[in-house]
Amino acid sequence: MSTPMSSEHGLGSLPGHFHGFALMHIAMRRDARRLLAAAPLLTRAGLGPAGAWWQQLRDIIDWHHRSEDDVLWPGLLSRAPQFAAEARLLGEDHAVLDRAMEAVSAVLRPGGDPAAVEQAATRFDSVLRDHLKDEEAVSFPVFARLSPEEYLAVERKVIASAPLKVMTALQPWMFDGADKRSVAQVAATIPPPVRVIGNTVLRRRYERTLTGVTRPS
Repeated sequence: MSTPMSSEHGLGSLPGHFHGFALMHIAMRRDARRLLAAAPLLTRAGLGPAGAWWQQLRDIIDWHHRSEDDVLWPGLLSRAPQFAAEARLLGEDHAVLDRAMEAVSAVLRPGGDPAAVEQAATRFDSVLRDHLKDEEAVSFPVFARLSPEEYLAVERKVIASAPLKVMTALQPWMFDGADKRSVAQVAATIPPPVRVIGNTVLRRRYERTLTGVTRPS
């Protein structure tokens, strides 16, 4: 039996045209682990910085699955109509993930209880991993059947739907710790001026926010 395509197994087995999408899933799992690692160390003083980092992550995930429901899945359905039933199920999964993220937001608010963060972070990690596994099992075979040109035409519309607060964090977030060959491949699709800003000003801003969970207080 062949191994299902999954970003959990690395990017080597995945067609290059959807490495950017896969890198986002890898980044989400990475940050779920970061939150889990930071949770036992957080104090009341650390809730604010951790909450600022979390809000940035939540904004990205909110956009990611909203853009799937509104742009990506409809775009794929025009090329793979048999995807309709699976697309509806994935949309329902997003509602479960929304509830898990709202629970994390609640415990990371200023004045919250640091002792409650670990439980909410554990639930978020579990729901996220299950959702991404299900989503990749359904969507990656569809992506693989498309030509790079067909897939990237839809992906460009997805990226164009990102609000400014997501767009300014997306590149450094997605490339943080990622496989260098995949980063180079995905970066080649980004306009050079945007790529330069993402690697300098926006990366430094992203790294400052990241300290809320990499150096929790």
